[in-house]
Amino acid sequence: MYQTLQYREDGAVAIILLNRPQKKNSFNAQMRQEMERLLREVAENSSIRAVILTGGEEIFCAGADISEMTGTANAESSYKHAREFQILFDQVESLPQPVIAAVSGWALGGGCELALACDFRVASDSARFGLPEIKIGAFPGGGGTQRLSRLIGVAKAKEMILTGDPISAQEALGAGLVMKVASKAKLMDEANELAAKLAALPRIALQASKMLINRSQEVDLASGLELEARTFGAIAHTHDLAEGTKAFLEKRKPNFTGD
Repeated sequence: MYQTLQYREDGAVAIILLNRPQKKNSFNAQMRQEMERLLREVAENSSIRAVILTGGEEIFCAGADISEMTGTANAESSYKHAREFQILFDQVESLPQPVIAAVSGWALGGGCELALACDFRVASDSARFGLPEIKIGAFPGGGGTQRLSRLIGVAKAKEMILTGDPISAQEALGAGLVMKVASKAKLMDEANELAAKLAALPRIALQASKMLINRSQEVDLASGLELEARTFGAIAHTHDLAEGTKAFLEKRKPNFTGD
């Protein structure tokens, strides 16, 4: 079904593997289009509660396939190229389900931007994160200048983007770019453990929480608080809220159904 991706489901967890190892999992037009289609299918599948996005043990993603960028660049084509990647990464960020990037090896350029669009990042001790575009006379155009500073602060984002130098998994952990570092052999165990934990939580509240946190970066505080209160009211009728409240009072484990 997909030539540049591998997809499987493990219960309520979807696992997406970037599958262009001969090209260091770099994005060509086909991979971008296949991922857009797959993400639409995942978004519409209410039985999927969490998503893991990975490139395998050796490399996460080396960014855009430079062989597709040969020729004379102009303002229109460069704008279109940047927007295509921004739209894809926006799609990752706005998935209803929480998305975990399991990063081993290099996450460079668009690969780093892809990881930034995920909700969580876990890394192997071999992981390296970098936005090296400045070294070829460019800058990150797939959301890197915007998402990185929001995630780790302006000063560290400037260091990474303006120097183009990559950082190690441990440095990424210290900067808040990743939440956990594991050995290469244990990386997917860590990602699966987190995904299972998320998948067991009440679906509607989880999706509403993700949406509200994402929107908090776009609106002023008063607007965010109003949206939060209205969304809280909108989930008041759900089975899982009633069940969670009842289970708390009865001192038992809740039986969440996702409704």
